[in-house]
Amino acid sequence: MTAIGDRSRDGAHLREPLPPDAAYVITAPIVRVVLWMIGTLLSFSVMAISIRELSAVLGIMEILSARAATGLLIVGAVLAIRPELRRALTRRRLGLHVLRNGIHFGAQYLWATSLLLLPLATVFALEFTMPAWTTLLAALFLSERMTASRAGAVMLGLIGVFVILRPGLETFQPAALMVLAAALGYSVQNIATKKLTTTESTFAIVFWMNVIQLPLGLLGADPSFATRLGPHELPALAGLGVAGVSAHYCLSNAFRAGDASLVIPLDFLRIPLIAVVGWWLYAEPLDIFVFAGAGLIISGLLWNLRSEARTSPARRAPATMPAILPAIEKTGPE
Repeated sequence: MTAIGDRSRDGAHLREPLPPDAAYVITAPIVRVVLWMIGTLLSFSVMAISIRELSAVLGIMEILSARAATGLLIVGAVLAIRPELRRALTRRRLGLHVLRNGIHFGAQYLWATSLLLLPLATVFALEFTMPAWTTLLAALFLSERMTASRAGAVMLGLIGVFVILRPGLETFQPAALMVLAAALGYSVQNIATKKLTTTESTFAIVFWMNVIQLPLGLLGADPSFATRLGPHELPALAGLGVAGVSAHYCLSNAFRAGDASLVIPLDFLRIPLIAVVGWWLYAEPLDIFVFAGAGLIISGLLWNLRSEARTSPARRAPATMPAILPAIEKTGPE
């Protein structure tokens, strides 16, 4: 048997395939990010449809209030089932929670309003100026690496957005500017979310989001708005509440499993997804440019994911793989 020292001297260990445990360690975090982001994409799409449906009887502030109230009912039910989660509901970072949710609420108001004024695909496409801001802010405030593949994924994603949107004079309208402002707000709250995941549980982040945003919504809502909801609106209301909680639960866990600049480019997939939904449910135009743009977006994502797998720190220390496995297991849902 060749000694480890001999293998190190002749460099043979660099040419040997990694053991099965090593492959697991390299791929597991990225797979977790992808799976959590799939949940995020589906949740945000359901939320957009629910807002469209509820807008027939409720104003935007009332919809946001309903979302927070329904979310509180859901987290309250979870607390009743799992009372041990109360230990995570501390106020040690309440200031950052308030800042995150104040900015997020304003961005959410702009985003929800634009959903009623623009096609769904246009809103989501314009919103995806956000990953460029997030990647830049992550490098500035989180000291995350700006790798070539991450920058490339953002650039290809933005090019894909422009292919789908084919921007012209019609995009320079107030509703479009609202989406761009919302995108900047979302990027700031993404950075705040990433910072919170270093000390706070996912459940605590979602809990404080609903607690803080409910009174903000009620400030501009008719106190009797719930009386305008009938049986026809109940599915949309349920979708709004469940998707509002699951979107941020999935997104928080995606941030916990990977860098912000890895997580955010995956969110580009919302554009082709919502374009198909808008065509299917609302007869919004769908053409070859949507699929061409989606191809560029997916190409960037695959490039980035492949690069992340190749440059994972786990690959550079195969001898310690078994010791790393328990730590990776702790990054899953709470």
